[in-house]
Amino acid sequence: MQPIDTARRRLLQLLGAVGGVFAAKQAHAHHTDTHFDDKSEHQIVYQCNKADDSYLSSVLFSVGEMIRKYGDNVEVVVACFGPGIQLLGDPPERPIRQELQQRASSLSAYGVRFHACGNTIDSLGWTEQNLVDYAVVVPIGVDDIMQLQERGFSYFSW
Repeated sequence: MQPIDTARRRLLQLLGAVGGVFAAKQAHAHHTDTHFDDKSEHQIVYQCNKADDSYLSSVLFSVGEMIRKYGDNVEVVVACFGPGIQLLGDPPERPIRQELQQRASSLSAYGVRFHACGNTIDSLGWTEQNLVDYAVVVPIGVDDIMQLQERGFSYFSW
């Protein structure tokens, strides 16, 4: 078995990510505007607490795959706190590839909710104006995850 070189690996990751975004465009979530007003058969919350490009790419790819597989029958929340809040920064203070923020924006158009931890925002001296327009501020990110789990959401962490 030959090792995959870095350029080939990045190309495969990019192709997979693009495929996930295109697949997500095929799913038309009927709950995009009122995400929690109806009950989907599946609910999942992703923990997003790192600003590393590879980590963020993996989280967003997985989210896209869930939307591709379940379409409008899954509710997805990405809970961003700590360094992961940078994904929702407008602009982020840490270097986040623009492609990753574009993928997050595209996923939000298909009903994926991106929750921003109010405590993290306060610790950075940010306000809601420092966030992308699709971010939903929650008081405490970890409490948000717990409450979503209590409502039946599965929890996923990388």
